[in-house]
Amino acid sequence: MATTHDLGVGTVIRYNGDLCQITECQHRTPGNKRAFLQVRMRNLRTGKMLDNRYRSGEEVEVARLEYKMMQYLYPEGETLVCMDPISFEQIYVPKMLFGEGTKFLKENMEVKIGIESDIPIYAEPPTFVEVAISHTEPGVKGNTATNAMKPATIETGATINVPLFINQGDKVRVDTRTCEYVERVKE
Repeated sequence: MATTHDLGVGTVIRYNGDLCQITECQHRTPGNKRAFLQVRMRNLRTGKMLDNRYRSGEEVEVARLEYKMMQYLYPEGETLVCMDPISFEQIYVPKMLFGEGTKFLKENMEVKIGIESDIPIYAEPPTFVEVAISHTEPGVKGNTATNAMKPATIETGATINVPLFINQGDKVRVDTRTCEYVERVKE
């Protein structure tokens, strides 16, 4: 068993029988009272956010995850098929583990999968992806002075907001955490 001293942002613990990933962790020592650890965590099964307070030094059950870089192959129903590039073993990962990042996945893209007891419980798409714009209104020369945005459909079918100077066929970099345009990619 681990103690609260081993906890940090990104740690996966077992809480009330479910696996939860810590998103915020603050050590507090209020006045004359004993120190405690205020933790905000996300349930990996349901996605629900939870808050808990641990006494300093209290024992917690830290889950031992094995992280693997895998190759995304194709969607199948409510799952995504991913393959280990070394052993060529294929696993089915629920779409909900990727969250909003699912709409930016392209075939053969590398993704990070967290596995506990041969069951995928954590999935993360690449932080930034480069995609081509498949449809948008044409840009007009001189539209670079303002921060105005227009909708654009990318090659995976998702819609994002891009600056007015972006044209159909341009490649752009998108942040999968925020689903926002980052920059135009020079070829």
